[in-house]
Amino acid sequence: MAARILVVDDDPDILEMTGFAVQKAGYETLFASDGLDALDTNQQERPDLIVLDIGLPEKDGLEVCREIRKFSDVPILFLTARDDEIDRIVGLELGADDYLTKPFSPRELVARIKVILKRSAPAMAQPALVVTQGDLQLDAERHRCAFATTPVPLTGSEFRLLATLMARPDHVMSRAQLVDALYGYNIHVSDRTIDSHIRNIRAKLTQVGCADGIVTVHGVGLRMGTCRLG
Repeated sequence: MAARILVVDDDPDILEMTGFAVQKAGYETLFASDGLDALDTNQQERPDLIVLDIGLPEKDGLEVCREIRKFSDVPILFLTARDDEIDRIVGLELGADDYLTKPFSPRELVARIKVILKRSAPAMAQPALVVTQGDLQLDAERHRCAFATTPVPLTGSEFRLLATLMARPDHVMSRAQLVDALYGYNIHVSDRTIDSHIRNIRAKLTQVGCADGIVTVHGVGLRMGTCRLG
């Protein structure tokens, strides 16, 4: 069954262009033209991914993302026409998986959609893979993270990033290596995107008592901490 993509934008030309590109790539496309419509459509249709413009009427994309993240970890790809990088960073901190700045190439949009869907797809045919570091546990098949039995809610990108670090917990990984692991080698993503995801993961781990989940090795990169309770 084809993945269902919800495209949200108040510009009819963007909706038409994006919808055509997404449908041509083999996905089913849903549309919304404002923030309230986006929330209603997401609630009723349960898409597999949302392409979400930031500058929307009724509720802007940041508000929509904030509302959705209260009950769903559906992947979200932001579109923004704004030059101010703070909007993109705020979006990532709210739990978005990626962003594109307008004007953008429809081919790049589709490429990013494919990458996000691939890394967020459940491994149905694979045996359960549970990785632990101290009292922190990741269950890849069930997309579950827990610290000392307390659940840690993670978005798809956050889960994938943490899994990448936990696969080699004593190995220091550069931001460039983490970008390649999450997005592939042919897509340019700013280091700030990784930094935003790392901040989100650290905040969520700290909330459940894991204060040293991810350690920064200055001038080199990131590695896992001891992740012990207390």
